[in-house]
Amino acid sequence: MSPLLNSYDMGDIPLANRIVMAPMTRCRARSTAPDAQTVLYYGQRAGAGLIISEGSQISAEGTGYLYTPGIYTPAQIDGWKAVTKAVHDKGGKMFVQLWHVGRMSHSSLQKDGAPPVSSVSVAAQDSNCYAYGESGEPGPVQASQPRALETAEVARITSDFVTSSVEAMRAGFDGVEIHGANGYIFDQFTNGALNKRADQYGGSTMNRLRFILETVDALATEIGSSRVGIRISPFGRLYDMQPFDDEENTWLTLANELSRRNLAYVHLSDQTAFTGAGIEREFLGKFRDAYKGTLILTGALDQEAGEELVELGLIDLAGYGRPFVSNPDLVERFRNGWPLSPVDLPTLYTGGEKGYADYPAYTEELESTSASN
Repeated sequence: MSPLLNSYDMGDIPLANRIVMAPMTRCRARSTAPDAQTVLYYGQRAGAGLIISEGSQISAEGTGYLYTPGIYTPAQIDGWKAVTKAVHDKGGKMFVQLWHVGRMSHSSLQKDGAPPVSSVSVAAQDSNCYAYGESGEPGPVQASQPRALETAEVARITSDFVTSSVEAMRAGFDGVEIHGANGYIFDQFTNGALNKRADQYGGSTMNRLRFILETVDALATEIGSSRVGIRISPFGRLYDMQPFDDEENTWLTLANELSRRNLAYVHLSDQTAFTGAGIEREFLGKFRDAYKGTLILTGALDQEAGEELVELGLIDLAGYGRPFVSNPDLVERFRNGWPLSPVDLPTLYTGGEKGYADYPAYTEELESTSASN
């Protein structure tokens, strides 16, 4: 049997298998609250050992894309309650990904048209968010020039993460994942090429990691470390994240620090397929040596690659993104060697019902084919 199909104890959370549905923005929350289609979508995919939700903003300030869900208003919490119930009713486990985009936003999404916030007042070059253009129509627009957070403001954002983590547990999630990857707020502090702050949140390796570690610790104190995971993207280049001299040491220092905190997991996001830069096998081995807890890797894995990495002990859980979009029964397809259905790329972010919860399971495909013959 495939090692991906073996059960796994993620601390005190038992998982039915080692297959993770990775977080994926789908832009279906027209009101920023999960709805009946969201419930159906995640419920269909509850066969995953662990589902990590799409990025869900912790505040209006943290928003960078229209039609993404939040987790800070009563309507949003109620919407997520229905989602987690659907997943749990089918025996699944689910974490929510807590998200603040930092500078990857636009003033049209901010209160009173204010600039977004970041580590420094440097815009992400050639990087689009999804907001309102000059004509007022929604669409891809260049991210706005941000303002640098004042030193005292950093704790406010950590507090927003804590508040949302508490709401997440109230909504029935099994835990939370801090989105520290892919060029968003924590990456903007961690990256030594961008972060030129002169206070305790800039400069040295530990100073640049201070914000993310303070937030991890605050959430662990509030909801328990075994309910906190974190996603990071070593060597990621999305949204104008540039290389820097201390790069490998920064990520391995973070690995060592996180290893001491008894978290639910660390989730590595490999961007090689998107940018050509990402996590090489040699570095993955170094990270595995430094971080002793549950380790997830997501990034253009197929079944064979996931199995190999688990068998080698380089990772514990294998994350799959787009394969879960078009294959709600991905675990059963892996189990039975059934072919995978392709993703309809034009409908990934359209906001409509098409291309969301309407992908059939393999057995439904067979029944449909049989009925049409």
